[in-house]
Amino acid sequence: MTTQTMIEVKNLVKRFGSKYAVDDLSFSVGKSEIVGFLGPNGAGKSTTMNMITGYLSSTSGTVEICGVDILDDPMGAKRMIGYLPEQPPLYPDMTIREYLNFVYDLKGCTLNRKKHLEEICQVVKIFDDYKRGRLIKNLSKGYKQRVGIAEALVGNPQIIILDEPTIGLDPKEIIEIRSLIRALGENHTVILSTHILSEVQAVCSRILIINSGKLVADEKIENAVNLLGTNRRLDARICGVQRDVLRVLRSVPEITYADLIGEREGDSYLYSIESSAGVDIRKSLFNTLAENNMPLIGLSEQNTSLEDIFISLVDKKYSAKESKAARPRYEIKTDTPEYQTKEDED
Repeated sequence: MTTQTMIEVKNLVKRFGSKYAVDDLSFSVGKSEIVGFLGPNGAGKSTTMNMITGYLSSTSGTVEICGVDILDDPMGAKRMIGYLPEQPPLYPDMTIREYLNFVYDLKGCTLNRKKHLEEICQVVKIFDDYKRGRLIKNLSKGYKQRVGIAEALVGNPQIIILDEPTIGLDPKEIIEIRSLIRALGENHTVILSTHILSEVQAVCSRILIINSGKLVADEKIENAVNLLGTNRRLDARICGVQRDVLRVLRSVPEITYADLIGEREGDSYLYSIESSAGVDIRKSLFNTLAENNMPLIGLSEQNTSLEDIFISLVDKKYSAKESKAARPRYEIKTDTPEYQTKEDED
C-alpha cells in the first residue's frame, strides 16, 4: 500500500548572495513517519525548515505540504504544519491557558476551543498546570518545551516540525519529551531536527542527513549501517605473541584488516579484525588460530553507531579505520611481551 506523501521537497535552492545555504535539495516524507533531520552546524537544516514552514521563500524549487505549494497557498499549507523552533516563542507573563487561547485565536482555529485545548494539554501532560493557571515564566525548561509543543499542536496540524526539542533539558525531561514525540508519531508526521544522535535512534524511523546544503543520506534507521558500505568488524581476544598473532590474522584471505587494540588480560590481547561486508570469517578464523596453537577465547562484533555513520557522511577526511572509535594503536616489541602506545601516524 502506497504511503500518502505529506511533505514533498523538490530541487530546493536557497542562495544568500553567492553562498548556497541549500543546494538542489529533494526528499519526501510520508504519513505518520518520524524523520530525523541531521547535519552539522551550517549545513542548511534551519534554512530548510524555515522554507518548509513558509518562513523563508526559496530561491528556486518547490515545497508541497499535503499537495499544497507553500508559496502558492501559504495560509492553506501552514494550517497543516505545527512548528516548534529551538527557542519556543512563549510569552512568560501569560498563563498557559492565556497563551494557548492566544495561539488558538492567532491560528484562526475552528475546533471546539475548550475541548481542543484541554485535549492538547492532556497529550503533552501539562493539564494540571493549565487548569491552575500557572505563569509560563514559573515553569521549568522542560515544561516550557511542553507548552511549545502544545502550541504546535493547536489546530491539530497533520505535520509537526520540532527543532532541538530536548536541548538544555535534564535526563528525566529528555526521556519524557522523547516519549511524547513517539506518541505524536502515531497521529502526525514528525520531522525532528537535533544534534543528539542517540535521540534520533530512540524515536525516529528514518534519517535524512544534509551537508553543505545537499542531501547525503536518506535511509531507514535499521538500514543506516548500509550507508557506510562498511566492512564487518570484530573484536577478538587471542592468546599468543602479538606479532605472531598479527602475522597469522593477516594471512587469512577473508581478513582485510587486523591490528592490536591492546587491553591485556593474562596472556591474551584484544585485536580488531575486519572482513568484507557480508563475509563470515568466524570458522576460518577459529580453524587458522587453532592450527597455530593460538587459542581464541573471545569474539564479538563491533557495533557501528549512528555517530560513525554521521561523521563518515559529513567529514570527507574521515576514514573507516578512524571510525574504530579513537582506539589507541600499539607498538609491538620483539624482546618483551609488554606494549606501549604510539601515536597514529596515518
